[in-house]
Amino acid sequence: MRFSESPVAGLEIVYDGEPLHEERSAFQLIQVFQHPAFGRMLVLDGLVQTTERDEFFYHEMLVHVPLICHPEPRNVLIIGAGDGGALRRVLEHPSVERVTMVEIDERVTAVSREFLPAISAGALGDPRADVRFEDGHAFVVDSRDTYDAIIVDSSDPVGPGIVLFSAAFYEACLERLGADGVFAAQIGTPTLFPGEIRMAVSNARAAFADVRPYLGAVPTYPGTLWAYMLAGRKVGVDGREAMRRASDRSIEGWYWTPAVHSAAFELPRFVSQLADGGSSPFVG
Repeated sequence: MRFSESPVAGLEIVYDGEPLHEERSAFQLIQVFQHPAFGRMLVLDGLVQTTERDEFFYHEMLVHVPLICHPEPRNVLIIGAGDGGALRRVLEHPSVERVTMVEIDERVTAVSREFLPAISAGALGDPRADVRFEDGHAFVVDSRDTYDAIIVDSSDPVGPGIVLFSAAFYEACLERLGADGVFAAQIGTPTLFPGEIRMAVSNARAAFADVRPYLGAVPTYPGTLWAYMLAGRKVGVDGREAMRRASDRSIEGWYWTPAVHSAAFELPRFVSQLADGGSSPFVG
Protein backbone atom coordinates (compact mmCIF):
# COMPACT_ATOMS: atom_id res chain seq x y z
CA MET A 1 0.00 0.00 0.00
CA ARG A 2 1.32 3.44 -0.91
CA PHE A 3 0.18 6.75 0.40
CA SER A 4 1.44 10.29 0.06
CA GLU A 5 1.74 13.02 2.68
CA SER A 6 1.35 15.72 0.06
CA PRO A 7 -0.72 16.21 -3.09
CA VAL A 8 2.09 18.34 -4.54
CA ALA A 9 3.73 16.65 -7.52
CA GLY A 10 7.31 15.63 -6.88
CA LEU A 11 6.95 15.77 -3.10
CA GLU A 12 5.39 12.38 -2.51
CA ILE A 13 6.50 10.64 0.66
CA VAL A 14 5.75 6.96 0.29
CA TYR A 15 5.29 4.42 3.03
CA ASP A 16 5.06 0.77 2.06
CA GLY A 17 2.97 -1.26 4.46
CA GLU A 18 -0.38 -2.98 4.73
CA PRO A 19 -3.06 -1.01 6.57
CA LEU A 20 -4.32 -2.19 9.93
CA HIS A 21 -7.70 -0.89 8.81
CA GLU A 22 -9.15 0.41 5.57
CA GLU A 23 -12.66 1.51 4.64
CA ARG A 24 -14.38 4.02 2.42
CA SER A 25 -16.90 6.20 4.23
CA ALA A 26 -19.51 8.37 2.57
CA PHE A 27 -16.86 11.11 2.38
CA GLN A 28 -13.37 9.62 2.02
CA LEU A 29 -10.98 6.69 2.18
CA ILE A 30 -9.99 6.03 5.80
CA GLN A 31 -6.84 4.04 6.58
CA VAL A 32 -4.81 3.26 9.67
CA PHE A 33 -1.16 2.19 9.35
CA GLN A 34 1.47 1.07 11.81
CA HIS A 35 4.54 3.21 11.25
CA PRO A 36 7.90 2.05 12.66
CA ALA A 37 8.78 5.51 14.03
CA PHE A 38 5.45 7.26 14.57
CA GLY A 39 3.22 4.44 15.76
CA ARG A 40 -0.31 4.23 14.45
CA MET A 41 -1.09 6.74 11.74
CA LEU A 42 -4.48 7.99 10.51
CA VAL A 43 -4.59 8.61 6.75
CA LEU A 44 -7.53 10.14 4.87
CA ASP A 45 -7.59 9.98 1.07
CA GLY A 46 -3.86 9.29 1.11
CA LEU A 47 -2.97 12.26 3.34
CA VAL A 48 -1.52 11.86 6.83
CA GLN A 49 -3.81 13.41 9.45
CA THR A 50 -2.18 12.46 12.74
CA THR A 51 0.03 9.87 14.40
CA GLU A 52 0.36 8.53 17.92
CA ARG A 53 3.88 9.88 18.37
CA ASP A 54 3.73 13.44 17.03
CA GLU A 55 0.08 14.47 17.43
CA PHE A 56 1.01 16.80 20.29
CA PHE A 57 3.02 19.09 17.97
CA TYR A 58 -0.18 19.98 16.13
CA HIS A 59 -2.92 19.72 18.75
CA GLU A 60 -1.12 21.69 21.44
CA MET A 61 -0.40 24.61 19.11
CA LEU A 62 -3.88 24.60 17.61
CA VAL A 63 -5.60 24.55 21.01
CA HIS A 64 -3.40 25.97 23.78
CA VAL A 65 -2.49 29.12 21.87
CA PRO A 66 -6.09 30.40 21.55
CA LEU A 67 -7.29 29.13 24.94
CA ILE A 68 -4.38 30.65 26.83
CA CYS A 69 -5.30 33.93 25.11
CA HIS A 70 -8.78 33.79 26.68
CA PRO A 71 -9.03 34.77 30.36
CA GLU A 72 -11.45 31.97 31.27
CA PRO A 73 -12.75 29.77 28.43
CA ARG A 74 -15.94 27.95 29.37
CA ASN A 75 -17.82 27.16 26.16
CA VAL A 76 -15.75 26.01 23.16
CA LEU A 77 -16.66 24.97 19.62
CA ILE A 78 -14.42 22.69 17.55
CA ILE A 79 -15.05 22.23 13.84
CA GLY A 80 -13.59 19.01 12.44
CA ALA A 81 -10.95 17.21 14.53
CA GLY A 82 -12.68 13.83 14.30
CA ASP A 83 -9.73 12.00 15.88
CA GLY A 84 -10.47 13.71 19.21
CA GLY A 85 -6.98 15.15 19.71
CA ALA A 86 -8.10 18.78 19.78
CA LEU A 87 -10.99 17.90 22.09
CA ARG A 88 -8.57 16.29 24.53
CA ARG A 89 -6.41 19.43 24.67
CA VAL A 90 -9.41 21.74 25.14
CA LEU A 91 -10.56 19.67 28.12
CA GLU A 92 -7.17 20.14 29.77
CA HIS A 93 -8.25 23.72 30.58
CA PRO A 94 -10.08 23.43 33.91
CA SER A 95 -12.50 26.31 33.34
CA VAL A 96 -14.05 24.58 30.29
CA GLU A 97 -17.59 23.46 31.03
CA ARG A 98 -18.78 22.47 27.55
CA VAL A 99 -17.16 21.59 24.25
CA THR A 100 -19.16 21.08 21.08
CA MET A 101 -17.23 19.11 18.47
CA VAL A 102 -18.75 19.08 14.99
CA GLU A 103 -17.23 16.48 12.64
CA ILE A 104 -18.78 15.68 9.27
CA ASP A 105 -17.57 12.06 9.03
CA GLU A 106 -18.72 9.85 11.90
CA ARG A 107 -16.53 7.00 10.67
CA VAL A 108 -13.34 9.00 11.23
CA THR A 109 -14.23 9.31 14.90
CA ALA A 110 -15.28 5.66 15.20
CA VAL A 111 -12.06 4.43 13.58
CA SER A 112 -9.95 6.78 15.72
CA ARG A 113 -11.61 5.57 18.92
CA GLU A 114 -10.94 1.96 17.98
CA PHE A 115 -7.46 2.12 16.48
CA LEU A 116 -5.90 5.31 17.92
CA PRO A 117 -7.53 5.71 21.35
CA ALA A 118 -4.43 7.34 22.87
CA ILE A 119 -4.96 10.45 20.73
CA SER A 120 -8.30 11.35 22.33
CA ALA A 121 -7.38 9.69 25.67
CA GLY A 122 -11.03 9.30 26.67
CA ALA A 123 -12.05 12.85 25.72
CA LEU A 124 -14.72 11.65 23.27
CA GLY A 125 -16.62 10.13 26.21
CA ASP A 126 -16.14 13.06 28.57
CA PRO A 127 -19.49 14.39 29.95
CA ARG A 128 -18.46 17.93 28.99
CA ALA A 129 -18.16 16.92 25.33
CA ASP A 130 -21.08 17.23 22.91
CA VAL A 131 -19.93 15.32 19.81
CA ARG A 132 -22.03 15.89 16.70
CA PHE A 133 -21.74 14.51 13.20
CA GLU A 134 -22.86 17.17 10.75
CA ASP A 135 -21.57 19.88 8.46
CA GLY A 136 -19.44 22.35 10.40
CA HIS A 137 -20.11 25.34 8.16
CA ALA A 138 -23.87 24.86 8.37
CA PHE A 139 -23.64 24.41 12.14
CA VAL A 140 -21.87 27.75 12.61
CA VAL A 141 -24.26 29.58 10.29
CA ASP A 142 -27.36 28.11 11.98
CA SER A 143 -26.12 28.28 15.58
CA ARG A 144 -27.34 30.92 18.02
CA ASP A 145 -24.97 29.95 20.82
CA THR A 146 -22.08 32.12 21.98
CA TYR A 147 -18.61 30.62 22.36
CA ASP A 148 -15.47 31.72 24.14
CA ALA A 149 -13.36 30.00 21.50
CA ILE A 150 -13.89 28.49 18.05
CA ILE A 151 -11.18 26.14 16.82
CA VAL A 152 -11.20 24.94 13.23
CA ASP A 153 -9.27 21.74 12.48
CA SER A 154 -10.21 21.46 8.83
CA SER A 155 -8.87 19.83 5.72
CA ASP A 156 -7.09 21.93 3.10
CA PRO A 157 -9.19 24.36 1.02
CA VAL A 158 -9.96 21.86 -1.72
CA GLY A 159 -13.49 20.96 -2.85
CA PRO A 160 -16.17 21.37 -0.14
CA GLY A 161 -13.53 22.28 2.47
CA ILE A 162 -12.82 25.63 0.82
CA VAL A 163 -15.90 27.18 2.47
CA LEU A 164 -14.12 26.95 5.85
CA PHE A 165 -11.51 29.40 4.52
CA SER A 166 -14.01 31.97 3.24
CA ALA A 167 -14.63 35.46 4.57
CA ALA A 168 -18.32 34.61 4.98
CA PHE A 169 -17.44 31.67 7.26
CA TYR A 170 -15.08 33.80 9.32
CA GLU A 171 -17.81 36.45 9.66
CA ALA A 172 -20.24 33.78 10.86
CA CYS A 173 -17.67 32.63 13.43
CA LEU A 174 -17.17 36.20 14.66
CA GLU A 175 -20.92 36.48 15.25
CA ARG A 176 -20.76 33.39 17.48
CA LEU A 177 -17.87 34.67 19.63
CA GLY A 178 -18.32 36.38 22.99
CA ALA A 179 -16.69 39.70 23.86
CA ASP A 180 -13.31 38.12 24.66
CA GLY A 181 -13.79 35.33 22.13
CA VAL A 182 -10.88 33.84 20.20
CA PHE A 183 -10.77 31.98 16.90
CA ALA A 184 -7.97 29.69 15.71
CA ALA A 185 -7.46 27.56 12.62
CA GLN A 186 -4.74 25.67 10.79
CA ILE A 187 -3.86 27.31 7.47
CA GLY A 188 -1.27 25.01 5.92
CA THR A 189 2.46 25.14 5.28
CA PRO A 190 4.14 28.29 3.93
CA THR A 191 6.67 26.26 1.97
CA LEU A 192 4.27 24.14 -0.10
CA PHE A 193 0.93 25.99 0.05
CA PRO A 194 1.74 29.72 0.24
CA GLY A 195 -1.44 30.62 -1.63
CA GLU A 196 -3.52 28.90 1.04
CA ILE A 197 -1.99 31.05 3.77
CA ARG A 198 -2.32 34.24 1.74
CA MET A 199 -6.01 33.52 1.08
CA ALA A 200 -6.86 32.48 4.66
CA VAL A 201 -5.28 35.52 6.29
CA SER A 202 -6.75 37.93 3.74
CA ASN A 203 -10.26 36.54 4.20
CA ALA A 204 -9.90 36.49 7.98
CA ARG A 205 -8.83 40.15 8.00
CA ALA A 206 -12.02 40.98 6.12
CA ALA A 207 -13.96 39.63 9.09
CA PHE A 208 -11.86 40.00 12.26
CA ALA A 209 -10.30 43.19 13.63
CA ASP A 210 -7.23 41.34 14.88
CA VAL A 211 -5.61 38.47 12.94
CA ARG A 212 -2.24 37.02 13.94
CA PRO A 213 -0.60 34.18 12.02
CA TYR A 214 1.73 31.93 14.00
CA LEU A 215 3.95 28.92 13.34
CA GLY A 216 4.70 25.46 14.66
CA ALA A 217 6.30 22.27 13.41
CA VAL A 218 4.70 18.89 12.67
CA PRO A 219 7.18 16.16 11.65
CA THR A 220 4.72 14.04 9.64
CA TYR A 221 3.11 16.94 7.76
CA PRO A 222 4.44 17.97 4.35
CA GLY A 223 6.90 20.79 4.70
CA THR A 224 7.15 20.27 8.51
CA LEU A 225 6.73 24.02 9.16
CA TRP A 226 3.02 24.57 9.80
CA ALA A 227 0.97 27.77 10.00
CA TYR A 228 -2.03 28.68 12.10
CA MET A 229 -3.88 31.89 12.74
CA LEU A 230 -5.35 33.45 15.85
CA ALA A 231 -8.15 35.95 15.37
CA GLY A 232 -10.85 37.91 17.18
CA ARG A 233 -11.81 41.44 18.12
CA LYS A 234 -8.58 41.76 20.11
CA VAL A 235 -6.35 38.74 20.74
CA GLY A 236 -3.00 37.79 22.18
CA VAL A 237 -1.18 37.84 25.52
CA ASP A 238 2.47 38.38 26.32
CA GLY A 239 4.80 35.67 27.52
CA ARG A 240 4.50 36.61 31.19
CA GLU A 241 0.69 36.40 31.14
CA ALA A 242 0.81 33.16 29.15
CA MET A 243 3.12 31.72 31.82
CA ARG A 244 0.80 32.82 34.63
CA ARG A 245 -2.28 31.34 32.99
CA ALA A 246 -0.49 28.10 32.13
CA SER A 247 0.61 27.77 35.75
CA ASP A 248 -2.87 28.54 37.11
CA ARG A 249 -4.42 25.96 34.78
CA SER A 250 -1.63 23.36 35.16
CA ILE A 251 -1.11 23.32 31.39
CA GLU A 252 2.15 21.60 30.56
CA GLY A 253 2.70 20.65 26.94
CA TRP A 254 5.29 18.47 25.26
CA TYR A 255 5.65 21.10 22.51
CA TRP A 256 3.69 24.13 23.69
CA THR A 257 5.24 26.23 26.43
CA PRO A 258 4.71 29.91 27.28
CA ALA A 259 8.04 30.70 25.61
CA VAL A 260 7.12 28.75 22.47
CA HIS A 261 3.73 30.51 22.54
CA SER A 262 5.39 33.93 22.35
CA ALA A 263 8.01 32.88 19.83
CA ALA A 264 5.41 31.35 17.49
CA PHE A 265 4.22 34.84 16.53
CA GLU A 266 7.73 35.98 15.56
CA LEU A 267 7.48 35.17 11.86
CA PRO A 268 10.31 34.80 9.35
CA ARG A 269 10.19 37.59 6.80
CA PHE A 270 8.99 35.34 3.98
CA VAL A 271 6.01 34.21 6.10
CA SER A 272 5.03 37.67 7.36
CA GLN A 273 5.30 39.05 3.84
CA LEU A 274 3.16 36.18 2.56
CA ALA A 275 0.53 36.76 5.26
CA ASP A 276 0.39 40.42 4.25
CA GLY A 277 -0.46 39.39 0.69
CA GLY A 278 3.01 39.75 -0.73
CA SER A 279 5.25 37.47 -2.72
CA SER A 280 7.07 34.42 -1.45
CA PRO A 281 10.20 32.50 -2.51
CA PHE A 282 7.83 29.54 -2.99
CA VAL A 283 5.44 29.18 -5.90
CA GLY A 284 1.75 29.41 -5.11
